[in-house]
Amino acid sequence: MAKLFIAVACAIFLAAGCNNVPVVSLTGSDGKTRLTFELEEGGLPTYSLFYSDTVVIRNGRLGVVMADDDFSGNLTLDSVSGPVEVNDNYTLLYGKTKKASYNARQMVVHLSNSYGKNMNIVFRLSDQGLAFCYDFPGAPGENKFIIEEKSTFSFPEETVAWIQPRAASKSGWNQTNPSYEENYLMEELLSDLDADTNGYVFPALFRTGNCWVNLTESWPDRNYCGSHLDLIVGTNELSIAFPEPTEGYTNSVVYPRSTLPWQTPWRIITIGSTPGVIAESTHGTDLALPPEEGDFSYVRPGRAAWSWALMKDGSVNYEEQRRFISYASEMGWEYCLIDVNWDRTIGWEKIGELAKLAENKNVGLILWYNSAGDWNTVTYHPKDRLLTHELREEEFSRLESLGIKGIKVDFFGGDGQSMMDYYKDILEDAHRHRLVVNCHGSTLPRGVQRTWPNLVSMEAIRGFEFATFDQSTADLVPSKATMLAYTRNAFDPMDFTPVCFTEYDNYERVTGNGAELAMAVLFLSGVQHYAETPQGMATVPDYVREMMSEIPVSWDETRFIDGYPGSHIVMARRSGEEWYIAGVNAEKEPLRLVFPAPIHTAGTWTVVTDGETLRSFSTSTVTADAEGKITVEVRPNGGFVMTCKNQLNNL
Repeated sequence: MAKLFIAVACAIFLAAGCNNVPVVSLTGSDGKTRLTFELEEGGLPTYSLFYSDTVVIRNGRLGVVMADDDFSGNLTLDSVSGPVEVNDNYTLLYGKTKKASYNARQMVVHLSNSYGKNMNIVFRLSDQGLAFCYDFPGAPGENKFIIEEKSTFSFPEETVAWIQPRAASKSGWNQTNPSYEENYLMEELLSDLDADTNGYVFPALFRTGNCWVNLTESWPDRNYCGSHLDLIVGTNELSIAFPEPTEGYTNSVVYPRSTLPWQTPWRIITIGSTPGVIAESTHGTDLALPPEEGDFSYVRPGRAAWSWALMKDGSVNYEEQRRFISYASEMGWEYCLIDVNWDRTIGWEKIGELAKLAENKNVGLILWYNSAGDWNTVTYHPKDRLLTHELREEEFSRLESLGIKGIKVDFFGGDGQSMMDYYKDILEDAHRHRLVVNCHGSTLPRGVQRTWPNLVSMEAIRGFEFATFDQSTADLVPSKATMLAYTRNAFDPMDFTPVCFTEYDNYERVTGNGAELAMAVLFLSGVQHYAETPQGMATVPDYVREMMSEIPVSWDETRFIDGYPGSHIVMARRSGEEWYIAGVNAEKEPLRLVFPAPIHTAGTWTVVTDGETLRSFSTSTVTADAEGKITVEVRPNGGFVMTCKNQLNNL
């Protein structure tokens, strides 16, 4: 359980603008981040955010419109409370670090509208950036409905974006959108983005001047919908947008509804002088709720064998799954996933036999489910088994009795408030039966893995499976691998299902084996599902199989070394006393990388990288030079992983 301490800090400066408009200013403890809040003419609430000498956000809008109250204009500043220091130290079961620390200055702006109704805006400013949310006091039990949120992010001209478009609800294959599986636009001028779309997805990355910015939000606690971004036509301004009316659980609420008192999800703006600040940051989980009460010791982060990635539906049979369970055991992996239609092609009795086999081999079974309902037309089974608490209790009790360790739930229906509640219902009920959960065809985690550690992953990415469906996606894998640490995978687990060392039918693979290996280190997921098959793994050198059996998914420390989104990336991660450095080069030319070692060591680094061809490997050893720097050559669309024991003290 996290420990949260709040104490009084330094004073806020309350001044008058040029038109006697109240202006409130708050500066971060590092002196680089600065926030101003202002009521402009007509009582319009706005904010501006600065980092060093760079304007990050200029006059972004604030406020909400309720069904019976308007808090977007004609507001009066009643008072300002704070600032206070907010210090939160907590642990994570998996991801870029196990121990996280959040230190911010919080101030609360107390406002009233023309009808005397109250709204507070809570700001938290830290060295990592800004978070804000809306707080509505009032008589307990009073029902409120929000029909529009006015929050915007107004960037300077020439701002560029790495951002994912959002698909229309109930579009695509079997009406399965939105599933956050579109290809990212990379380094596009914000002003050139198409405003006439279905919007854009969190998290989004921006570069403005010498400052890098990530926008995301926290998970709604049963009182809000998931949101996304819309571009305001003819501007560099993005607004918060709500889901489409069809994105709810059957005949249930879509837009925000709650009783008072009511605090909305955090809008999170992470900033830094390099994209590496975002790659190292825990800002997205810093604003998440602490873990729910209960024992989560059953949650076992790890790796999984998975037949469907390359072998598709035909592999889901008893004999093939026996082989994959043995494969997982031989590799030292913790799980094996059995995918679609297992209830029909294998059956419950044989699943019980597979569960016993897996248990004897110290492998946990994960079983696939269709979330179903009326929000898609997918016919894969098991279907409609999770729709109510009663059904889930029946299904999860049966799974628990067989020794099943987790579920993968696919094809959710969007971001409406009732659909977000459906996710939480599944997590709550799964937790009672000691089941881990992986969500596919799903929304974004938004830090909820801190609150519910049994959520081990979510897809919400156009991952490896799509590279087996079309050439355009396969061509983008190297460049995508270089930017996900700052976007989709910046704060939350991502089930990209990486690592394939062999060719597959229909489409040409452009990613070198060194890059595939690097993704096992670069990509973060509580359970990392690997795409490679037993027969494919048998063709690679012993030193590669050994490394694949040892790469962890839970890290003690992460350091950004070098990179530019879409071009290349080098990251260092530590587990215990062992360091892994992984890199990918998405350029068309070889890349010579020279970078400082993350540790003082008198030892050597073992390097595994591409061989003479895309489908081969080579290995060597390197030592740091007199200045503590390492040199690595990386082929086009290639990559590397290097390891070293921490023999001396960390830097």
